[in-house]
Amino acid sequence: MLKIASVNVNGIRAAARKDMGSWLHDSIPDVLCLQEVRAPSEDLIELATNGPLAIEQGWNIADDVASAKGRAGVAVLSKNNILSTSVDLGPKDFDSAGRWLETELQISSQVVTVISCYVHSGEVDTPKQIEKYKFLDAMTIRMKQLIDSGKHAVVVGDLNVGHTELDIKNWKGNLKNSGFLPEERAYFDGFQKMGWVDVGRQAHPETPGPYSWWSYRGQAFDNDAGWRIDYQLATPGLAKLVKNYQVDRAPSYDTRWSDHSPVVVEYEL
Repeated sequence: MLKIASVNVNGIRAAARKDMGSWLHDSIPDVLCLQEVRAPSEDLIELATNGPLAIEQGWNIADDVASAKGRAGVAVLSKNNILSTSVDLGPKDFDSAGRWLETELQISSQVVTVISCYVHSGEVDTPKQIEKYKFLDAMTIRMKQLIDSGKHAVVVGDLNVGHTELDIKNWKGNLKNSGFLPEERAYFDGFQKMGWVDVGRQAHPETPGPYSWWSYRGQAFDNDAGWRIDYQLATPGLAKLVKNYQVDRAPSYDTRWSDHSPVVVEYEL
């Protein structure tokens, strides 16, 4: 069994201080994919080697730090061997640093590609939205290459788009906002047409949510007025091996260590 957990930590140092370690040691994933790490490699390694995110078996760690200090950042921590890593995405003049990290993991006799991804949040009618579309364009090309390879692969992370009306509690109020624009959602239609399987929607085909992000403002968390923007998108063969999908929602607002909750999937490998 391969248990993959993915979460936007909203700053790994802050999450560790807020007791992320308790969740980690209760969940015990084989692979932990992080987004918005917002810390240098040495800080992540220290937390995962000698700090609250350390585990008895030890982690193999790969990360990619954003070009701008204290921004973005993705990582993959694995109990299994990391055979290779790649951060190549898009043309050479495109800055995807801290947003796309591919790892090839040795799982028993099999090799699985696990990608930690953090898509731009975007903002309508600003350069931020242009960068988001550039990233989604590059991501589309790479995902086509991956699925055409026929190998087991999974893209996990904060993809910052609610695909359907089931993915946002207040979808009507967000039709003109970044994260639920028709142009953004069309990319996810494209992923689906390629053959990528949204494991969360596979597990919950007709029900709203389960949401993975709630604003810190107002009563969003208490009212479950959330967004499902954290995904595990698997190749068809890998998606058939899913045995469990869950969102580890904190028991209460004051016990949250991020504004996102981990998405945890077990694959019977």
